[in-house]
Amino acid sequence: MTTTDLPGDRPFVLLATRAEDRPADEEYALFLRYTGLPPERLRRIRLERDALPALDLDEVSGILVGGSPFNASDPFERKSAVQRRVEAEMAALVDEVVARDLPFLGACYGVGTLGTHLGAPIDGTFAEPISVVDVTLTEAGRADPLAAGLPSTFSAFVGHKEAISALPPEAVLLGSSPTCPVQMFRLGSHVYATQFHPELDVDGIVTRIHAYAEYGYFASDELDLTLSAVRRAPVTEPSRMLRTFVERYAR
Repeated sequence: MTTTDLPGDRPFVLLATRAEDRPADEEYALFLRYTGLPPERLRRIRLERDALPALDLDEVSGILVGGSPFNASDPFERKSAVQRRVEAEMAALVDEVVARDLPFLGACYGVGTLGTHLGAPIDGTFAEPISVVDVTLTEAGRADPLAAGLPSTFSAFVGHKEAISALPPEAVLLGSSPTCPVQMFRLGSHVYATQFHPELDVDGIVTRIHAYAEYGYFASDELDLTLSAVRRAPVTEPSRMLRTFVERYAR
């Protein structure tokens, strides 16, 4: 299916929180590339810069959430005013998304936002350094429409300081890795989160490694090791999920 074959004309919305323009713009370009959407059908909202506007959820096809330097598990007093605002806006939106079972796919930061909604424990127990990991689909994951065409185990890019340490029973586990048991899950029928980054390619993650070198994802003398780690295996499969999401929910 090509972009012009997609049904309807309602846009998807990408919620972004990256303050640095280069990784922010590259993230948007990657979502455009791998969803196959033209810019007029993928509306980007940079929440680190602007307050979340009122969204008529009846007039959007679905919502995508990119990664973020924010950590949901940080103590409240250590969170900036911007992070506190973003979290409050996201919480209100996610409550409505889950209640309506609106198509939603949160990449990395989506685990924090949906996990917070669930009241799931989010901490550093299963943090993963910036690297490539092998994600294995569960039986439910192999049967899920969003994973259509994916092998049962595939390589994916990760890099996160926090993760869900125990998934509540109302969520369905779809994928795990050896170092992080909750890599992908679903709420209801149409609300998804991945701990890995389905939008990333090698160039994209290299940009982020350089942009966030001082953010504590790796030690100051580990830049070259981190760059090598993201090249240890080809990552070709996760981006299929973005196209599948768009083809399934465009209206």
